[in-house]
Amino acid sequence: MMIRVKVLGCRRLVLLFLFLWMLLEAQAGKIRYSVPEETDKGFFVGNLAKDLGLQPQEVAERGVRIVSRGRTQLFALNPRSGSLVTAGRIDREELCAQSLQCLVSFNVLVEDKMKLFPVEVEIIDINDNTPQFQLEEVEFKMNEITTPGTRIPLPSGQDLDVGMNSLQMYQLSSNPHFSLDVQQGPDGSQQPELVLQSPLDREEDAVHRLLLTAFDGGNPVRSGSLRIRVQVVDANDNPPAFTQAQYHTSVPENVPLGTRLLTVKATDPDEGANGEVTYLFHNIDHKVAQVFHLDSYTGEISNKEPLDFEEYTIYPMEIQAQDGSSLMARAKVLVKVLDINDNAPEVTITSVTTAVPENFPPGAIIALISVHDQDSGDNGHTTCSISGNLPFKLEKLDDNYYRLVTERTMDRELTSQYNITVTAADQGTPTLSTETHISLQVTDINDNSPVFLQDSYSTYIPENNPRGASIFSVTAHDADSNENARVTYSLVEDTIQGVPLSSFVSINSDTGVLYALRSFDYEQFRDLQLRVTASDSGDPPLSSNVSLDIFVLDQNDNTPEILYPALPTDGSTGVELAPRSAEPGYLVTKVVAVDRDSGQNAWLSYRLLKASEPGLFAVGLHTGEVRTARALLDRDALKQSLVVAVQDHGQPPLSATVTLTVAVAESIPDVLADLGSPESSASPDDSGLTLYLVVAVAAVSCVFLAFVIVLLALRLRRWHTSRLLKASGGGLAGVPASQFVGVDGVRAFLQAYSHEAWLTADSRGSHVIFPQPNYADTLLSQESCEKSEPLLIAEDSATGLGKCEPTSNQQAPPNTDWRFSQAQRPGTSGSQNGDETGTWPNNQFDTEMLQAMILASASEAADGSSTLGGSAGTMGLSARYGPQFTLQHVPDYRQNVYIPGSNATLTNAAGKRDGKAPAGGNGNKKKSGKKEKK
Repeated sequence: MMIRVKVLGCRRLVLLFLFLWMLLEAQAGKIRYSVPEETDKGFFVGNLAKDLGLQPQEVAERGVRIVSRGRTQLFALNPRSGSLVTAGRIDREELCAQSLQCLVSFNVLVEDKMKLFPVEVEIIDINDNTPQFQLEEVEFKMNEITTPGTRIPLPSGQDLDVGMNSLQMYQLSSNPHFSLDVQQGPDGSQQPELVLQSPLDREEDAVHRLLLTAFDGGNPVRSGSLRIRVQVVDANDNPPAFTQAQYHTSVPENVPLGTRLLTVKATDPDEGANGEVTYLFHNIDHKVAQVFHLDSYTGEISNKEPLDFEEYTIYPMEIQAQDGSSLMARAKVLVKVLDINDNAPEVTITSVTTAVPENFPPGAIIALISVHDQDSGDNGHTTCSISGNLPFKLEKLDDNYYRLVTERTMDRELTSQYNITVTAADQGTPTLSTETHISLQVTDINDNSPVFLQDSYSTYIPENNPRGASIFSVTAHDADSNENARVTYSLVEDTIQGVPLSSFVSINSDTGVLYALRSFDYEQFRDLQLRVTASDSGDPPLSSNVSLDIFVLDQNDNTPEILYPALPTDGSTGVELAPRSAEPGYLVTKVVAVDRDSGQNAWLSYRLLKASEPGLFAVGLHTGEVRTARALLDRDALKQSLVVAVQDHGQPPLSATVTLTVAVAESIPDVLADLGSPESSASPDDSGLTLYLVVAVAAVSCVFLAFVIVLLALRLRRWHTSRLLKASGGGLAGVPASQFVGVDGVRAFLQAYSHEAWLTADSRGSHVIFPQPNYADTLLSQESCEKSEPLLIAEDSATGLGKCEPTSNQQAPPNTDWRFSQAQRPGTSGSQNGDETGTWPNNQFDTEMLQAMILASASEAADGSSTLGGSAGTMGLSARYGPQFTLQHVPDYRQNVYIPGSNATLTNAAGKRDGKAPAGGNGNKKKSGKKEKK
């Protein structure tokens, strides 16, 4: 009873020590489990999820997996329960051979944390192997003179199990001559020996058959047997003897096959067959026996399989020498294998990320790499590196693990993909290395704005372009990819002359092509300034702007417009006077025209298209001045009709014509006198002619009286209209601006009346015409074109002056590019001397004189005392400018306007620019006008 208590106490102490040992091991940071060998697949080893501090469902979510190196996967992880189970049948003897403790080590990787946990599983041996002998039967020959006590070594049994399951005892079958003695070897192994107990007698028993049985300590007990045959021979008293009790040699592991590694030597002094020694392996591992070859006659040991330092560092073997009489001797041979650098490092990519964004931060983990070399010493020491100037680096972890991390930020636009070469090299001689490649794709982020090819663009488009015409194309490039590089185009909202830009041009959002939405007019605007925006499709989108200038090119689409002489609205024509005493070069009148185009399209030239008296008048090519080409003769007709054409220099050229009527006389009374003094008639009936003249004068008087009545009626109508305008608060402001003429600050409301008397040599053909009051704008209105031409200009109707096209009553602004040079400006007729050049008067008197003439014309219209042409200073002014003509809305063409019949021309004196009257002329305006009237 006491003994049992002591045994129980010892067991408790052992369990306590084991528990403390396991606790210390757990504190060391390793997870330890144990599992018996030969279990079925899926056998529970341990609750790994619990030991890792995880819930079972977190095992799959956090990427927990087993990482092992260079061997078959023995264990697996149950993703549902988080437990560690066997992946198949485990044979402890195959893994650890005869080692007392069989440990399988591996790592568990928690992928989301990139953390490794070491795990050790002890494989517990079970009694699954039977003790075995290499031979089923062994034969010995013993001389009959062998003395009792002779020991014959027997083959040892082998049990692959360990501990109590290994071989524990031998048992020999019963025999009177032999007994069994088990010796304990230096390494703790049992060496059975057959001991001769009593002398042998060949004649009594020539052969002895024994049975040697080996037992293990398992439960149940397993056993193996060896049959022993002992043959009794004649006496041989000398056994073989080796020259050395133990042989040693060292060879490199890369020694060629068939190389003689060692030669053992044993001698026997006996003669004949008793002295012939043969060699054989004794008590050798079957794996070692497969590697080496022993010559049974010479004792040479050679390799028939390659040596592997990583499998065996020392090959132990026992050589037995036996003579012809079966006397034996044994020697031990140790073959030490020298390691050479024959194994390149093994590189394993444990975890890797194949794609990262280009804004991946420095220090982020790309891959986890394991490096292992099976060699030893310096041959097994490894270093790991990456080649090239890459934005990555390797950081060494424990247990030959490395992690690949980013060293700096990446730019996909510079490098979109990295091929990372990881090189692992050992320190052997020669150095062996292994390369592995990691392909890393850099994904794009929207970090680049679209870029235009130029900082600004400009293009040209001719006016009158068709709607929808393509104007220009802009292109922007984005260095990003996919959606981040898809560029769309738009126009920055703006207004042009109060109109949205979108009503002028549009842009294709995909191609960047600009289209005109309307036909452009150079006279309306000459250029468009807009900004084009290019935006990508990233998130958030990036954009850039570029300026685009569109210049409108002028086309010759405007005909010249004749400002002077203006065509009256009542169908009559103005008359210009040319005195018969005029010398060649006398300035009769001047045709003034403008062209709304610009450049060459606005260059005007004048030419005389048709004349009733060819050679009598000439027109200045560039000035439009109508001058006498020769002296006037008495035979020249009283009325001269001239057709002047004005043509621009565009392609194709456009032109306009005007018809001038020139009366050859000193003054209007002279015209009447010339018409009233016909040549002497051959007819003697003078009294009849006088009668006709009286009738004609009476008719003229009646007509004049009717004219006065009509004039009074018009004055009353005008007075009534002005009262209505004043009552409405408009004053003169109620009258269209085109009813005023402004010259150097003086505005006059003009109404012109004109009449013509036509007399011939035959009084019966004479008549007087009183046309309607003339209201004319500078440019012909549609109303005037609709009135019929009077009989007086019937012959000029073919020239096209009487034919009107519908035009706008609004005077268009002049083309600022059109100017007369100083040489082309007309001056006074007295200063021209037949040239087309002249200077404008710059004195204050001439300016006041012009203002007085304008006022005098208005007074004459109001009083009804206007003559046909007025005085020499006002001739043609009231006949040409009606109340609808206003210089306020006509550009300053005073340099091109002259006063017919006068040597004065308009001037643009500096003192008149601000519209103020000169200091010395304020009190003389009316008086000057009356003087001119006289």
